[in-house]
Amino acid sequence: MENYSIAFFIGLLGSLHCVGMCGPIAFALPLKSSSKSYQLIGAIIYNLGRIITYALLGFVFGFFGQGIKLASSQQFLSIAIGVILIASVFFPLSWLNKLNPNNKIIQLIGSVKQQLGLLLRSSQPFNLLRIGILNGFLPCGLVYTALGGAIATGNTQQGVWFMVFFGFGTLPLMFLAVQLANFVSLTLRNKIRKIFPFLLVLIGVLFVLRGLNLNIPYISPKINIERPFIQNCD
Repeated sequence: MENYSIAFFIGLLGSLHCVGMCGPIAFALPLKSSSKSYQLIGAIIYNLGRIITYALLGFVFGFFGQGIKLASSQQFLSIAIGVILIASVFFPLSWLNKLNPNNKIIQLIGSVKQQLGLLLRSSQPFNLLRIGILNGFLPCGLVYTALGGAIATGNTQQGVWFMVFFGFGTLPLMFLAVQLANFVSLTLRNKIRKIFPFLLVLIGVLFVLRGLNLNIPYISPKINIERPFIQNCD
């Protein structure tokens, strides 16, 4: 269960970043004129949509990690993910956009944003669920971090649960974001976003330490070569 605890705390601590990045969508949910009870229900439906997407991504990347695990050692996989997370802070993925601004991925993201704009006009429950589902597909450094953990599980089922627990971790602040839409300023959101790179480096260092197999409880536990490293947390 410790791997799921890691996922939960990545979501919980990183949800400060969620408020800064995905907060505008949560703030824009068409719930301001609804009753208090429906605002609560709407927030739950929206966040459920996000977690559904995270679970799907966990399945895909858990499967991907399973293939990598068969071709490389668990230690190498953990260290590689950690290095990539740390490097992403100093070499943001956004620079890739400059290489080909018309690529298919950017067009797809634009289509998702367009759909979100249309859905934000209605507060129907199914629309709120679809908003959450589409929101989960938008580029997000915190989600990339969690997907690194899903890959490291080396297992599709565990990848799904890793991302589900990550989603649960983001719930408290994202739920509050919907309720406090009128009280969180743009300045505060920008300050929150500045914290995220430090968190990303911290998580990257943790992955590297786990791969180094230093036999330090919780930080760098002894890896059992018979099982994926993220399962062995004794």
